[in-house]
Amino acid sequence: MSRSERLLDLLQLLRRHRQPVSGGALAAELGISIRTLYRDIASLQAQGAMIEGEPGIGYILKPGFMLPPLMFSEDEIEALVLGQRWVAKRADSRLARAAGDALAKIAAVLPADLREGLDTSTLLVGPKDLAPANTVDLGTIRKAIRAERKLTIAYEDQSGAASDRVVWPFALGFFERARVLVAWCELRQDFRHFRTDRISRLDLSDIRYPRRRQVLLKEWRLIEGVPPS
Repeated sequence: MSRSERLLDLLQLLRRHRQPVSGGALAAELGISIRTLYRDIASLQAQGAMIEGEPGIGYILKPGFMLPPLMFSEDEIEALVLGQRWVAKRADSRLARAAGDALAKIAAVLPADLREGLDTSTLLVGPKDLAPANTVDLGTIRKAIRAERKLTIAYEDQSGAASDRVVWPFALGFFERARVLVAWCELRQDFRHFRTDRISRLDLSDIRYPRRRQVLLKEWRLIEGVPPS
């Protein structure tokens, strides 16, 4: 375990305790010597952590402290890198750029040993999947979902039948062979799934649909038997 990760674990451990906890108990849970614990506490205090206490009495971390360079463990760093790489190959170009920008911001506040892990991670994502190209901007769909706005779409189903729909979009699924918009369809008065490569046109409305997207998502999960993520 790196020193940075050990300091993060110490912070997380202190956050779990509302009352002072002894140095011996902290050292035992972290698997370090009491001398190392005292050095680590002094190091965190020097970086601004409001840790109060002393040997023989116990230590407590005052609420509200966050140390940016130590926000992530090595496992969390690998999860972030893997997620960014997946988004870069599976999502639309705007979301891919956003994932890259987010990872760059994270890298800027990481200590050197963890920052190196961003570039040297050996968790890989396979070749780009076989999903057909989209003819509409997925960014507009995501904007409609966030704002809870109605969408008017021109859609062609599997049999080739075309229709115009007004839908209430609340989820967007990224699958190996398709991108799927999950929405309430005003025409069918029911939940429907629309492959985005079969949407030839979409218009974002200024009209907010009458129900919250979280409620729609919950009802859809119950109907489809989809467990919470």
